[in-house]
Amino acid sequence: MEIQNTSFLSINQLADRIYSKPRTDEAKTTEGLSFQEILAQKSKGETGSLRLSKHAANRLTDRGIELSIEQWQRLEGGARKAEQKGIKDSLVIVDDLAFIVNVPNQTIVTAMDSTQTDENVFTNINGAVIM
Repeated sequence: MEIQNTSFLSINQLADRIYSKPRTDEAKTTEGLSFQEILAQKSKGETGSLRLSKHAANRLTDRGIELSIEQWQRLEGGARKAEQKGIKDSLVIVDDLAFIVNVPNQTIVTAMDSTQTDENVFTNINGAVIM
């Protein structure tokens, strides 16, 4: 009987390779942060800036809304104020622009200017911040 030398591993060899690898104490994310570090940041309230949902980005483009740096900073400040007050879904008004912000996720859900707020009715919010 002739035994061929192949690059295939037996089940036992494969199991030995898998289980003999030393495990690190902290698994790193693609950004180089461990789960513990991310959890510590989130619990301390160290969050990044607001993100735009795909829907909100489309609304800004479709409606020709452009934000200045100063308006963006005021929008972020409004989201921080909403977070401090325990608001989960907030209407944040900056100048003549209205934004619905999901505060826990730090995500802008939708955006509109004063021409799109014909009835001035906003639903599914539990607080508002006027900047």
